[in-house]
Amino acid sequence: MSRFASARPVVFDFPGAASVLPSLHRPRSLPRSFRVPYSIATPTRGPPRREFSIMAHPPSEFFEYTSGRWIFNDGLRHAECRRVFKVDELCRLAAEAVNRSPDAIMHMEKLAEGGFNRTFLITMRCGFQTVARIPYPATIPKYFAVASEVATMAFLRSSGLPPPEVYGYSPTPNNAAGTEYIFMEFVQGTNLSDIWFGLGEGEIISISHQLAELESGITLENKSFCVGPDTSLRLWYGRRSQLDADRGPYESAEAALLRGAEKELAYLRRFGRPLLPFQRIRREAYKYQEQPAVRSHREPRPLSSHRALTHPQEPGPQSPDSNLHIVGLIDWQHTSILPLFLLTGIPQQLQNYDDIGSQSMTRPSLPEKLDDLDETHQSEEVELYRRRLVHYHYVKSTEEYNELHYAGLTDPMGMLRHRLFSHASDPWEGETLELKDCADTSNRECPVVFDPDDVRETMKLGAEQREADECLEVCRVVIGSGPEGWMPAEHYGEAMALSKKLKENGLAAAESEEERAQIAAHWLLDDMDEEEYM
Repeated sequence: MSRFASARPVVFDFPGAASVLPSLHRPRSLPRSFRVPYSIATPTRGPPRREFSIMAHPPSEFFEYTSGRWIFNDGLRHAECRRVFKVDELCRLAAEAVNRSPDAIMHMEKLAEGGFNRTFLITMRCGFQTVARIPYPATIPKYFAVASEVATMAFLRSSGLPPPEVYGYSPTPNNAAGTEYIFMEFVQGTNLSDIWFGLGEGEIISISHQLAELESGITLENKSFCVGPDTSLRLWYGRRSQLDADRGPYESAEAALLRGAEKELAYLRRFGRPLLPFQRIRREAYKYQEQPAVRSHREPRPLSSHRALTHPQEPGPQSPDSNLHIVGLIDWQHTSILPLFLLTGIPQQLQNYDDIGSQSMTRPSLPEKLDDLDETHQSEEVELYRRRLVHYHYVKSTEEYNELHYAGLTDPMGMLRHRLFSHASDPWEGETLELKDCADTSNRECPVVFDPDDVRETMKLGAEQREADECLEVCRVVIGSGPEGWMPAEHYGEAMALSKKLKENGLAAAESEEERAQIAAHWLLDDMDEEEYM
């Protein structure tokens, strides 16, 4: 990396990227175990690093999740993340992986905690550092989550891309440390998510160029290239890990389209039963009645069979007013190779699809009379401008560097196909509204024909549920929580008090005893039993 000696190194780890970061792009219906938020605006941060001499008793936070709390099912979430292992043995294995003796290790410290793994930084007396990453007990699929990621990083490094170098790994806990692990290179640099909102236009252009150029390097045109089994979360979540349904490799684009839906049909035949929607804010619209599973079928049309291996972003050209260069690509867990039309899209944290200005791909600009607006409206306009700018430059950079991906981005039916594929494979959680809504609006693209009255009812229910989702977002803002009720630990007491007050207000506003009983039984911020949704 000597050619970046004068550059500002950046480590790319954007969560939620639709096309370039599948390893972090969680399914819409996520396993409850993995819904730890990681936001570009307010990234999940771990506690201050605590050093640990391997000669001392290890601190308990090595084994516990300490980066935050959950407003509901807090105990369950922490239990899923608790991993006890032999610290001294892990350090010994880490030293052996880089041909050093255990005496060379100076200290070990917790580095970060995410939705799937806990990472530690191990420092040798010579100054050499390595990262030890340990999956949580709830991380799935067992064995393949680790083995597949290691294989992915090896493949990418052989292709000239800069994921961390792997020094050693164990996909099972059957080792001296008593845990699965990966020892990998410590990539030094600033996490791009930490500085994203402070970047100027020149830096945004530079990073967008680098992302698009990298993506062009991991678009595979070899039609015979395939891997398996598929480690996508939704194929292994809960009881689905017990199924014998084939999870890959995919011999064709059509097979890739069908496999997720076939998995869910197999699950429904063996384990499926009517359920209340998991999202409790949505239950009122269903009159608090359990919903039967809906089985939809879609015949795939012939589609492009180019493969794409996705994650974000690459070293590339430098803008005159930017010294940012991406020097490392981290977190390749749950990466899949799929037909391009199923992965094409703008990364979630970069896209601005709902905005008309971004849809038209008009070059963004600030209002001429921005200074005449009050402070609140100025902030709104500046933020809208930034979102449009990021969306615009990502698409323009893709047009320049990645013809195949750009063709997918501009396909008017591309997003619909991707949504149908995703929703048809979503784990059953008591409703299939998104799938029906998507199929209802697909017109002639979908061979399934719905009764006009059914379409109207689906559209009406969809509108009601969007209102309910907006109410949930308001509640999150009021209590200061992220997705699934996560928040920094220091805010937990205040958030719990606010949650209690919200529930009291809701019960007081009930117009009947029946309504009051339903609110009490389905309150969205109370603990709940999740077992039946596994």
